[in-house]
Amino acid sequence: MTEHLPLDGHSPEPVPPDHEPPFHGLSATGLSRSFGAVHAVVTMDLHAPAGQVTALIGPNGAGKTTLLLMLASLLAPDAGTISVMGIDPVTDPAAARAKIGWMPDTLGVWESLTAREILSTMGRFYHLPKAQIPGRVAELLDLVNLSSLADQKARVLSRGQQQRLSLARALIHDPQVLLLDEPASGLDPGSRIALRGILQRLAAEGKVVVVSSHVLAELDEIADGAVFVNQGRSVLAQTVDEAAGQGRRYSIAALDPQALAVAMTSLGLGFEAGTGRRDSMTVGLGSEADASRLLRDLVQAGVDVCSFAPASGALEESYMSMKAEES
Repeated sequence: MTEHLPLDGHSPEPVPPDHEPPFHGLSATGLSRSFGAVHAVVTMDLHAPAGQVTALIGPNGAGKTTLLLMLASLLAPDAGTISVMGIDPVTDPAAARAKIGWMPDTLGVWESLTAREILSTMGRFYHLPKAQIPGRVAELLDLVNLSSLADQKARVLSRGQQQRLSLARALIHDPQVLLLDEPASGLDPGSRIALRGILQRLAAEGKVVVVSSHVLAELDEIADGAVFVNQGRSVLAQTVDEAAGQGRRYSIAALDPQALAVAMTSLGLGFEAGTGRRDSMTVGLGSEADASRLLRDLVQAGVDVCSFAPASGALEESYMSMKAEES
């Protein structure tokens, strides 16, 4: 076979075998930020790929909101680097903000404007073509189920309705990166389910979605991966599949609790009383395979098992393990 050289006659330089293509998404490395003597963020790392939902998890005061503000280019880091789809928000904030949709934990200003006016104003801020703004506003109001309240002033909307309006505001310019701080706060169950569907759809379209939330059960349903932070530092990054594959506590109930206890004892498994209304027990198991074997053994022992499930979500289990290691 004839090897063709470039037109300049020089052979191309070999690509190192360990060369990796540039990261496509949102990344932060070694971020730090202090407020006087308070070190809110200390060398945090976060990598959120495009096409996925990344959960940001940690206790109050862990630095989550400060991190999100830096990622959104609203707060400059003291140290570290950020890349928003290849753009540095510190050196080129305008270009970065064009790609970012930011949803804070409260709606904020302009409470005297209507929902339609707020979204229209945001459309003009992002330089959307004037003729396209009414259609885009109507589309988003329908998406967040606020069409019937489009001409109501923001101040009369409930907390949950304001949250939905805040999401629409973040989406007005069709951003490639979506940063959400406690988006489910104040939402009723139906709205939470709708939010879950919206975020999953946005990720499927190839967007970066980063969600900070204390509702870990919701994150189990929508997240592909998670970054855990504590005391201003990132302490763990894992996929939801990795979280689900680790040791977990399982809750087990049977029609005859005494028969269940006898069988568990004969199998050499330690257990604790459950915390729910139904008579149940919890047991720590190393993997889903261990859980499957235990269920089989209980049924073969003649125990009428009526409930067998993880006692907590996968991400909640990781969070509790993180807190236990801290104490």
